[in-house]
Amino acid sequence: MNMVDITMVRLYLAEGRSDLSRVEKWLQDEVNVRGYTVFRGIAGVGNDGQKHTASLLDLSSELPIVIEFFDKPERIESILEALQKIVKADHIVCWSAKSGS
Repeated sequence: MNMVDITMVRLYLAEGRSDLSRVEKWLQDEVNVRGYTVFRGIAGVGNDGQKHTASLLDLSSELPIVIEFFDKPERIESILEALQKIVKADHIVCWSAKSGS
């Protein structure tokens, strides 16, 4: 298998905010990254320091949402510049990785 360098990016958002649909649409329609996945967390602590959890009795609309995507490192640089205008920069994490082509 031929491995290529990629950069993984992870965005931390909260359920129930407009960021999620806006970022998804942007990644798919405008940026066209090589792939992305959206994860829904069952618990998390946000900027407010409050723990948000899912339970059968109280379904919170503030649960953590993680969007993870990847592409070539040179593409990610320009994507990150634009992305920081959409979501807070402290909610963006990235690292180098390899992917089979």
